Amino acid sequence: MSAPQPPAAGTPVQVKLVLLGQAAVGKSSLVLRFVRNEFQENREPTIGAAFLTQKCKVDDKIVKFEIWDTAGQERFHSLAPMYYRNALAAIVVYDVTSAQSFDKAKSWGSPNVVIALAGNKIDIIKSEGEGAREVPADEAQAYANEAGLLFFETSAKDGTGVEAIFNDIAKKIPFEQILAKANAPRQGVNLHEAQPTPPQNCAC
Repeated sequence: MSAPQPPAAGTPVQVKLVLLGQAAVGKSSLVLRFVRNEFQENREPTIGAAFLTQKCKVDDKIVKFEIWDTAGQERFHSLAPMYYRNALAAIVVYDVTSAQSFDKAKSWGSPNVVIALAGNKIDIIKSEGEGAREVPADEAQAYANEAGLLFFETSAKDGTGVEAIFNDIAKKIPFEQILAKANAPRQGVNLHEAQPTPPQNCAC
């Protein structure tokens, strides 16, 4: 059997990524910082899910992230498996000033995707001191190590760690598996792969 053919030079490799976590931890703000390098102080909560795209270069490959920003309210929790479907990566976000959000972050997970744990709102610690922190960095790092997750502390407000977390995720993506799947002939219909089709040619 012939080896999977790599994409033509400059052709982006599409990677579906989902953001998960409790409401108000800053998921949408992280995406906005990564995609548009913007921050909005009083951002409305996400309803259902929002979809954005952004590219980044990893070695000789261009990764096009298809980012699904999911709602954190409890009533939307049951939708998470739908957004996880066919995802290759996820960022699970918590607020470093909220131990409850960290505990909630531990309930998300999928063994088949690259997952990064993001302790967001680190700017609050910078401005108010360690007394504002409820989740010690070493505790979160220990959990990430045990669970096999990437770990970053981030700030959507000042940009700390935002590009780094997406770049490190991109480096962990199993490109060979993506290419093998793309080049494999389809055999029948896999009903488990049915999902909402993301909009194409998203202007970001």
